[in-house]
Amino acid sequence: MDLSICLVPLNALDYLKPLLASIERYSSGLSYEVIMVDNGSTDGTVAWIEHYHPEITLIRNQGNLGFTRGNNQAMALAKGDYILLLNPDTLLTEDCFGPQIAYLRQNPQVGITIPKVLNEDGSFQQQSRRGDARPVEVFGYFLKLGKLFPKSKELNGYLQSWLPEDEVAEVKAVSGSCMFIRREVYQQIGGLDEHFFAYQEDSDYCLRARQSGWKVMYVPLSSIVHYGGEGGSKTHPYYSILQWHRSYYLYYRKHFAREHFFLFNWFYYLMMVFKLLFAWLKQLLRRK
Repeated sequence: MDLSICLVPLNALDYLKPLLASIERYSSGLSYEVIMVDNGSTDGTVAWIEHYHPEITLIRNQGNLGFTRGNNQAMALAKGDYILLLNPDTLLTEDCFGPQIAYLRQNPQVGITIPKVLNEDGSFQQQSRRGDARPVEVFGYFLKLGKLFPKSKELNGYLQSWLPEDEVAEVKAVSGSCMFIRREVYQQIGGLDEHFFAYQEDSDYCLRARQSGWKVMYVPLSSIVHYGGEGGSKTHPYYSILQWHRSYYLYYRKHFAREHFFLFNWFYYLMMVFKLLFAWLKQLLRRK
């Protein structure tokens, strides 16, 4: 089998329906399977899948076990030469999968790829390829310092904005919204780190793959639309915001904290807390 497509939906049925139809339309010539881990949806996802797509391997979690654990459940069942972590709020508008698999077959040193990811309006989703999320990159991105100093690769390292949108490039990390993984990578480094409930599990996985000698590549030979923020994150917005900030804390503590003086680490953690509180406040005002 060429490809195992792993989906972890939570109340995303309105996006799953067109996504699965687009996969059927644009995946001719590929042998593939779809493995879906439902994280306790209440919008009829399970019943609809059982009725209209009995060919899909379906795992029913009784509650939201997290994006990371759900993908690990799916990856453990995958039989394909390549594994695709695919967000349920994506849509194929062309043959996205074929060019990625062809590129991986032609480049055995490459372990992970991502296509060009587009927003709903057709613009490039810059966060889909990125740097290591080291402190200077994070400050440059979230405090807009990169825009003030556009020639600084350090401050602009999170989005790696100097890379052309339509050229193949080696990058530090890619988004889990549409991440192609060579089976040998999974066999070597295992699944995603379940300390991350959701978010930054993709950056962590790419870093681990690179540490094991694999290349991570941005391959805009094909594209996919990613709506972003639909499904689980919209269902539980405050919890999603918490997990987003917690993931940055865990990622930094796991990979970079030892490189810095402890006082800087505490300052960095404090900034994360302030950003979390600010994000919660913005969400509260938005709902009102």
